[in-house]
Amino acid sequence: MRNNSGHTFSIIASDVEIVGNVSAGVDLHIDGKVQGDVTCGKLVQGEGSIITGKVTAESAKLSGHVKGSIETNELVVESSARIKGDVIYGNLTIAPGGQIEGKFSRKSTAKPSISATPVEVGRDDDPLILTTASKVA
Repeated sequence: MRNNSGHTFSIIASDVEIVGNVSAGVDLHIDGKVQGDVTCGKLVQGEGSIITGKVTAESAKLSGHVKGSIETNELVVESSARIKGDVIYGNLTIAPGGQIEGKFSRKSTAKPSISATPVEVGRDDDPLILTTASKVA
């Protein structure tokens, strides 16, 4: 199916139950039941939907029930959502009434800063000379 912008997405209707993992290279709208992991670009979950498994998506707007962990860059939990599982997120919005039971972990978006310190090879300002009389502490 194509939306008005010409972008392709798939729908799992409310009368559909899938037992097994779902992987979509496009956006996914789930109104039915999925017993397995869900991996997609953008996930929209309807109010009556149930997902039992891990959810991995670029962004997710959840309105139904999820029993499993969630990993996404952008998570919106609607007021009707009921989530039982750990959540790893970049940005998080929870509407009043939305429920999550689990641990929250924010994705690290910052990359470690490794600064180079210039080293001058062959510099002879203060040479260190050790002799037999030298004592090292």
